[in-house]
Amino acid sequence: MSELVEETKVPKSTILYYIKEGLLPNAVKIKSNVHKYNDEHLELIKYIKYMKEEMGSSNEQIKQALQTKNNSFSSSYTMLAPLMNTLSGENVHCKHYTKKEFLEHFEINTILLEKLLSDGILAPISEDNYTDKEASIINLIDNCTEVGIDYKLIRAYVKHAQSLASLELEMQQQLCSLKSKENFSTLWKIVFDTLFNTKEYIFNRATYKVFYGAIKDELIGK
Repeated sequence: MSELVEETKVPKSTILYYIKEGLLPNAVKIKSNVHKYNDEHLELIKYIKYMKEEMGSSNEQIKQALQTKNNSFSSSYTMLAPLMNTLSGENVHCKHYTKKEFLEHFEINTILLEKLLSDGILAPISEDNYTDKEASIINLIDNCTEVGIDYKLIRAYVKHAQSLASLELEMQQQLCSLKSKENFSTLWKIVFDTLFNTKEYIFNRATYKVFYGAIKDELIGK
């Protein structure tokens, strides 16, 4: 415990509180008054500290994020695991349906559903886990088709999104490969900023620039 406190700069009482709250696993009891902690405890404490100080997360929010965590943060993939709930964009209170329930509840055409799944336009979190979000996307596609928007445009949009996701993964893998005890907090800040703040800025500003150019050209043309 003394070594853990020294490494993380987090008080013993706080670490014990995290264990009690289920944010940290229990230590291995060697003797009646000796407990052994490992690298997972070290990395988790730093992660929790970052989430609380930089993101303002509550214990409950952190606990929910850590539900998708693998055995440790030792690799680039497992380091990103706690972010998966946020990346999915899934509301924690949303209702979930099996594929059969989804088709029946929203009266979805089976052929349409399979086409959207095959084209990657519909991307449920898992094979048999659907929510209102999937229903809203199907409704959007129906509306696009109704007004005559070319389906190829939608497929191209999804293809570009998939390509960008591959680039994001490559960026995060490079970041995580640089992990050390000294740069852990900085690394988490970069990971969060690139996946959320910077991503939104770059995408939205790119859209703004293109739309602004189109509006400007139209006004000049008039």
